[in-house]
Amino acid sequence: MYNNYVENGVILRPNVVAEGDNATVVYKGILYNDGADTVYMHCGYGDIWEGTNDVPMTKTSEGFKTTIPVTQYKQLNCVFKDSAGNWDNNSGTNYSFQVQAR
Repeated sequence: MYNNYVENGVILRPNVVAEGDNATVVYKGILYNDGADTVYMHCGYGDIWEGTNDVPMTKTSEGFKTTIPVTQYKQLNCVFKDSAGNWDNNSGTNYSFQVQAR
């Protein structure tokens, strides 16, 4: 239910997040494997992607990585783009993670 995208190279830490937590997202998906030099995570909450942000990710030995505050008790959605304008949106279904209540 939470880390369903490990095979796609997308990992959320901790595995279960709640509003008010900080979540770390590690991306080692298709853009990483295609040699992207820079990756941004585009993220928002709920069905209409409220509070969208483009968050720069840092390249590490694990893949591209960023930590964000979880600001809403709604599904966290994210997709990834590189500096060349290529996107990884999970074949159009996005990467979505449930956010728990405190």
